[in-house]
Amino acid sequence: MSNLKYIDCHTHAHFAAFKDDYKEVISRALEAGVAVVNVGTQRDTSARAVAVAHEFEKDVYAVVGLHPIHTEKSFHDEQELGSPPASPGSASGFVSRSEDFDYEFYKKLAMDPKTVAIGECGLDYYRVTSDKGNETRERQKEAFVKQIELAKDVQKPLMIHCRGSTSSPSDAFGDLIDILNSKSSILNSVPGVVHFFTGTVEDAKKLLDLGFYFTFGGVVTFTRSYDEVIKMIPMDRLLSETDAPYVTPEPYRGKRNEPAYVVYVVRKLAEIKGVSEEEMAGQIWGNARAVFRLR
Repeated sequence: MSNLKYIDCHTHAHFAAFKDDYKEVISRALEAGVAVVNVGTQRDTSARAVAVAHEFEKDVYAVVGLHPIHTEKSFHDEQELGSPPASPGSASGFVSRSEDFDYEFYKKLAMDPKTVAIGECGLDYYRVTSDKGNETRERQKEAFVKQIELAKDVQKPLMIHCRGSTSSPSDAFGDLIDILNSKSSILNSVPGVVHFFTGTVEDAKKLLDLGFYFTFGGVVTFTRSYDEVIKMIPMDRLLSETDAPYVTPEPYRGKRNEPAYVVYVVRKLAEIKGVSEEEMAGQIWGNARAVFRLR
């Protein structure tokens, strides 16, 4: 490893939001002492995460996988995939294509030495509609299980996304934990990371028992909603992220997020845990090495 001090364990500096300046954004992070882990969400963004990682000699990595929202036609996010094609009669009616998980395609990307994890994968019930809720959930679960199997196959950790429905925010975590328990025999010794954790303290305890780590991002700088669970999670299971271009931390709220801003997240995590920024940054480095097997 270089002498970098910080790491953004979950970001998307390869997304369309950065199409004009991704090299400058990533270089700015590296100059600020921040290593970058770009996370894919479907075929194109996963392949691009690997390609971008190879544009830099060191300290830029990739995660490859299928996000649960992309297992069906989903709301199109221009920051993720770029401007949608013209849709006659409707400027806002475009949805992105659905994708079946192609095991061999993702395995090839996963075997790349710049790839450090599989994901982001998991469950997302936020926009699940009642008319086909069961079908949507089953498709997400099927894709998630395949990615658990791939993670075991290539001996790399999972990068998990989990988001509950608006009516029952914890429902996805219950299903996620059930799946992980049912597959506990094939989880790696360091099974992975739950990114942008939004579950309960009890959910966190169950995931800790399974060996998972947790990332927190910019939201911790402007709300106290996560303080309790952060205080409960041991220091040796905490990681930092930005989830850029989303969820920009103070003091840059309202602007596009970027990996260099992870320093504000680390600073706030240190404050919540009652330790120095240097101790927190060093601990997170050690945690990232353990999870992603960084040299």
